[in-house]
Amino acid sequence: MFAIFKREVRSFFTSPIGYLIVGAFLLLNGLFLWVFRGEYNIFDYGFADLGNFFLLAPWIFIFLVPAITMKSFSEERKMGTLELLLIKPISVWKLVLGKFWGAALLCIIAVIPTIVYVFAISSLGMIAGNYDLGMVLGSYFGLLFLISTYTAIGLFASTLSDNQIIAFLVGILLCFLVFNGFDAVSSLFLDGETQQMIQSIGAKSHFDSIARGIIDTRDLVYFISMTLLFLFLTFQRLKQLPR
Repeated sequence: MFAIFKREVRSFFTSPIGYLIVGAFLLLNGLFLWVFRGEYNIFDYGFADLGNFFLLAPWIFIFLVPAITMKSFSEERKMGTLELLLIKPISVWKLVLGKFWGAALLCIIAVIPTIVYVFAISSLGMIAGNYDLGMVLGSYFGLLFLISTYTAIGLFASTLSDNQIIAFLVGILLCFLVFNGFDAVSSLFLDGETQQMIQSIGAKSHFDSIARGIIDTRDLVYFISMTLLFLFLTFQRLKQLPR
């Protein structure tokens, strides 16, 4: 597994894609939070907190994570190297996990520089350091769990076709449905209890819960379960491919 992990990380940073993904994430967040006027702009918002960043980041990752994972298996299939990997003395699970951790690490690397925003918010407040640290830590924690779910979804999408563009588009669609699709469906119902039940199936309600600084085991179980589900689907899909 570690050999696959190193191979994935090396492939990201020996080509422009790794730097483009990290740069695109930081650039888009920076522009929306600090430059472009609008609802996400921290200066227009009027409060020194990072709530807008954690509203924006999940939507940006809906596009960036599938861009990272789209080549994981689709490129291997197109080049004929997947068959070679599958016949090597390495289990399919280790192959899946190696690629999963390699893609997830790139997303985590993209998030790390945003810690600068915490210091910026701390300085911008009327009283230096007057921000909700628990909420910030909870939001970063929730973002890492959301990244893991997106990455597992993206890997599964990459097994569905040897065309990277198709894998990319399917990954975006699945990430969107898991994150916001159930919220959209819940709006069709008038009963509040039914709405909450449907929303609880989607990732957004669980991410919002953690982002409030409340670490609930139900939210952790949800993200871990969703990640394992799509990793299992990826495993099953690879097992079905001809060798």
